Amino acid sequence: MEFFRFQRDLPFMKYALTFNVISVITFLFAVWALAFRGLNFGIDFAGGTVAEIRFAQPANVTEVRKAVETLGTGEAFVQNFGTPNDILVRLPIIQGVTNAQTSERLFTAICGARPLNEAKNACGDGADRIELKRVEFVGPQVGRELFESGALALVLVIVGIMAYLSLRFEWRFAVAAILANLHDVVIILGLFAFFQWEFNLPVLAATLAILGYSVNESVVIADRIRENFRKMRKASVEQIIDNAITSTISRTVITHGSTQIMVLSMLIFGGETLFYFALALTIGILFGIYSSVLVMAPLVRWLGVSRENLVKPERPKDPLEAEKILP
Repeated sequence: MEFFRFQRDLPFMKYALTFNVISVITFLFAVWALAFRGLNFGIDFAGGTVAEIRFAQPANVTEVRKAVETLGTGEAFVQNFGTPNDILVRLPIIQGVTNAQTSERLFTAICGARPLNEAKNACGDGADRIELKRVEFVGPQVGRELFESGALALVLVIVGIMAYLSLRFEWRFAVAAILANLHDVVIILGLFAFFQWEFNLPVLAATLAILGYSVNESVVIADRIRENFRKMRKASVEQIIDNAITSTISRTVITHGSTQIMVLSMLIFGGETLFYFALALTIGILFGIYSSVLVMAPLVRWLGVSRENLVKPERPKDPLEAEKILP
């Protein structure tokens, strides 16, 4: 299905140098932000207190969030957990305050004017009953292990993608695709560092998802380039790449547009819990389209891809007929 079709190929390669200069500047800005500002690690990585609270009635997340904000702990997450009656609260580490003191302050703030029953870790009665089910402390060491595991997962994904592209296409496509996709990942991390948005496990999951999502577009364009080398015998490399990109624009608009609509709905209506996850996906999808079309393809050309790299000459069954086959 195509929404539109161009009569002529768009001259993307004519402006390839301009696009890549923009990419280099953006990439260096992201590296600078990571080096000098650093990521604002959330509770998952920096450590903190996790409390599970059960209400007798379906909990009002907005009211609970307002009560938690009165503690002045900074970044805090409040979300439903399992059932509408259960709430999960995550608080960062507070200097000079023990885990027990943090949980006590939290429970007191949520209970408000309800009478406390310290023996049962509960307050109120009947429909107003609130019960503190569990409190756990996540130390910085656990967060460091999570970060190292996430970094290892990122490396393994990169190695797997390069191996796949090298086997399916050619090493030039593998190198170009990985450089383009790492361009997306670094820009996501750089923006999170520059604006000091919280970097947590959902954001890490979104970053890994974008790495796989972006390579899908790169594979589509690479496959069309390989097909064009077989069909467009007299065309130059630039014309072949321009045709490959132009012929996939409609498909790109449909697939990425549909995905972006869904992600934007999470960003706008998903609430605080999904906000940074959806934000990372939004940035990644937008830059993923740009890098697959205007970073990966020029890199393939500059790495010297040619028809001989992708189209192997057919071997004749009869050696005497070899002279009749044109190269």
